[in-house]
Amino acid sequence: MADYATVAYPMEDQAERRFERIIGNSAALESVLEQVEQVAPTDSTVIIEGETGTGKELIAHAIHTASQRYGRAFIKLNCAAIPLDLLESELFGHEKGAFTGAIAQKIGRFEMADKGTLFLDEVGDIPPALQPKLLRVLQEQEFERLGSGRTHKVDVRLVAATNRDLVKMVARGQFRSDLYYRLNVFPILLPALRERREDIPALVTHFVKMFSRRMGKQVDSVPPETMAAFQWYSWPGNIRELQNLVERAVVLSREGVLPNPLQKRQTRPMILSSNAQPSPLSMNWEDSDRALIMETLEQGGWIVGGPRGAAAKLGLKRTTLLAKMRRLGISRPVDQEGTDARGAA
Repeated sequence: MADYATVAYPMEDQAERRFERIIGNSAALESVLEQVEQVAPTDSTVIIEGETGTGKELIAHAIHTASQRYGRAFIKLNCAAIPLDLLESELFGHEKGAFTGAIAQKIGRFEMADKGTLFLDEVGDIPPALQPKLLRVLQEQEFERLGSGRTHKVDVRLVAATNRDLVKMVARGQFRSDLYYRLNVFPILLPALRERREDIPALVTHFVKMFSRRMGKQVDSVPPETMAAFQWYSWPGNIRELQNLVERAVVLSREGVLPNPLQKRQTRPMILSSNAQPSPLSMNWEDSDRALIMETLEQGGWIVGGPRGAAAKLGLKRTTLLAKMRRLGISRPVDQEGTDARGAA
């Protein structure tokens, strides 16, 4: 299982299982987890949508963990990673001699997942010729192996995932509309990391601890400028990219200090959260927050409100930013004539 998403390990009592290791508390993440808790106890098909690197596989595993099928098999298949001519065999299995190279019987993923959960990642990459067979097994819970006329019945809960726009694929005739509607029973949209920036400090802390432990290195300080760089970056690769860059930084760390692995990358202004919490590894998180607000104010001529003001650029309400400024001791500079240089607020 990949490390970059955030799910809980189950407690012994299934009724009391909750997400114990959630990394972050942003509203966007909480919304996703509420949906997981709602749909997990059912057998409804779930499709998880989101950009690459947002943690779709681990959210799928969280659904399985919180379901009545926990303790049964959780089988996964990346449809984009299997050659098209072998994908049908991977899904449904084959009999000996079914095709050239089929030297033995093979059990497919649907049979492996019987009474459990099957996670199909990149389901949008399933070729049109194979889509009717997938639709049938979803509707009837039955299929035939390649080279066999015997029908196999299964009891499988399907969780699918994609980073593609299936609606557009349906419109272009690349994806069956009836299969799309069958998959789209309960959609969950995962937010990109740039949409939950307030979770970045906690994620950085988590990955620093994880890689420090693996490498036998002690990293106990994330400088404010390094944390600020993490929060300003746009993260096109989402949490997976964050994980990889933190690993690189831990490798390069010296004297317990995490270096900035983003120095040569272009960054974007961060979006602060009104309830963002300091990172335990940051020695002076308020200094980081103060520096970010100061730079944004200076770049915008100390205009706080309005569509081009610092509050809008930081994703905050004007009153929230003013409260942060007061708490952090940020004062407005006065020009030589003694007038307020803030501009319109």
